[in-house]
Amino acid sequence: MAQLDLFRVPPSPWNMGRIVGAKPPFKPKHIWAIRHHLKTERRVRDLALFNCAIDAKLRASDLVRLRVSDVMPGGSFRDRAVVIQQKTGRPVPFEITEPTRDALVAWIAKRGRRGDDWLFPSRSRRGDHITTRQYSRLVDQWVSAIGLEPKAFGTHSLRRTKVALLYKQTGNLRACQLLLGHRKIESTVRYLGIDVDDALALAIQADL
Repeated sequence: MAQLDLFRVPPSPWNMGRIVGAKPPFKPKHIWAIRHHLKTERRVRDLALFNCAIDAKLRASDLVRLRVSDVMPGGSFRDRAVVIQQKTGRPVPFEITEPTRDALVAWIAKRGRRGDDWLFPSRSRRGDHITTRQYSRLVDQWVSAIGLEPKAFGTHSLRRTKVALLYKQTGNLRACQLLLGHRKIESTVRYLGIDVDDALALAIQADL
């Protein structure tokens, strides 16, 4: 029996063929490619949503609930905004960069006056905002449009993109923690996938 076991084919793992684990952030070349695609296709809302997602670094559930008054109180844009996270109740500050401001100006003009204040209102449910599922489907479309595998990326890829770049450039974990709204620095370490190799690389850069 022991000899027969040597030739037994082991069962396939449940996740065979699936991409599991944390979804990676987008690289700068991906950002520019998606922006170019959305501009070419004149997808005004999608470009505003995409740019806003990169800047805001919010979870999908918080991003879809953004209001016009969050970014444009009193009819004029701010350079920065603050949103209270649903999950933690903590405030998360984010900058509104020029590309995002331009995209939002175009989108709000097209959106027009409405009875609700949702920045990204639903097209199928009157008086409501787009859902996280809708947002996820849009991300899949954007990723596919530039030749990437949709299963490899997700809404968290957009949340992680700017902080991953910030960490790579500065190694400032505290700044990343504040921008993500994490309570503990350990959460930020896990979220960014920082390991010993990363820490050693930063130590080498700071060598005296």
